[in-house]
Amino acid sequence: MLYFPTVENFITFLQKFLQNDLLRLGLVIIITLACYVLSRKLIVETAHRLSRRSPNRWDDYFSQFKVYDIAAYAIALLVLFYAANLVPAWSSIIIRLAEVGWVFVIVVFIDRLLSVGTAIYETHPIAKEHPIKGYVQIIKLFVYAAGIIIGLATLLDRSPWVFLSGLGALSAVLLLIFRHTLLSFVASFQIVSQDLFRLGDWIEMPKFGADGEVIDIALHTVKVQNWDKTIVVIPTYKFLEESFKNWRGMELAGGRRIKRAILVDQATVKLLDHKLLERLKKVHLLKNYLEEKIKEIDAYNREQGIDIEASPLNGRRLTNLGTFRIYIEEYLKQHPKIRKDMTLMVRQLAPTPQGLPLEVYCFVADTRWIPYEKVQADIFDHILSTAGEFDLRVYQMPTGADLKEGLSSLIAKKDLT
Repeated sequence: MLYFPTVENFITFLQKFLQNDLLRLGLVIIITLACYVLSRKLIVETAHRLSRRSPNRWDDYFSQFKVYDIAAYAIALLVLFYAANLVPAWSSIIIRLAEVGWVFVIVVFIDRLLSVGTAIYETHPIAKEHPIKGYVQIIKLFVYAAGIIIGLATLLDRSPWVFLSGLGALSAVLLLIFRHTLLSFVASFQIVSQDLFRLGDWIEMPKFGADGEVIDIALHTVKVQNWDKTIVVIPTYKFLEESFKNWRGMELAGGRRIKRAILVDQATVKLLDHKLLERLKKVHLLKNYLEEKIKEIDAYNREQGIDIEASPLNGRRLTNLGTFRIYIEEYLKQHPKIRKDMTLMVRQLAPTPQGLPLEVYCFVADTRWIPYEKVQADIFDHILSTAGEFDLRVYQMPTGADLKEGLSSLIAKKDLT
């Protein structure tokens, strides 16, 4: 004959089973974990799915920073708080642990809400000019500090003011521990208030190997992505101690400087003779200049009674280097990619053992790196290729081919003799 337990028998069994406190405690833990798993499956995952389907971007950040996950912890702690009455011997400890858990759930909830707010703020253009990530991290630091103090006070059943009063005696130690944090906070404030740099700015800081774009400004660190795609992390407070260069002024001005020289072989510098002068008069960019300059020189020599035929050193004369310099200036003035309203000149620098530097100083209208380099290369391609038309030679160190050619000519001469 089969035996089927009645409801009264099942209740009696439960009463006997639950007389053991450890078994009751285990049951409370199982119920709490079950509620956590169920709430995570039913509530949290549903919220994530709805966020992904929603056209609104704001709820995507709630999913990204796991704000919905807090609901599972909150429900589990709520169940633990009320289920504590099933274990009278352990109820006070369980309730206190649940209260401490609630403190840290609130702290984590505030932390994630601040992260969501920061992410939403960074989608607006104003975030590049006024980043708030460092200030938000300071707020998070205070929130976590308050959470630790309140959590310890709840766990030990003491007033939070007891812990706060003890911090006064440890102020020197705390200042030492949080020295870099305080310095970083001051640096972050200075960076934003004085607009030293923004997200997206190109900065150079050679001491730390930084030469690229600012991609993140946080409380403790500033991230710079170099042009070779490496990332340099610099302590924020170092920007108050070390010098750095910000290229934003160049971008705002709309002109990127060319400051490069070629080395002219000084042995090829000479006065213009009649043959070279006639050839250069045919150059479109020099025609007006040479006509006016020749009239000016001839008038001066006549007024001074100078006989230029007697000696090349008498009176004023044109040189191939000076004419070449004027040609380059006129070429730059006619160039469509060069700013005419900014400094534009071609100048000589002090002679060196390698030659006479002839420096081009001007500004390209396009500040982007690749277009700028193309313009600069085109200009110097032209300069290097036209120097020979002025009977000038650009200096370079002798190569193996030069030495081979020189030796070959010496051998040939020796054979002839």
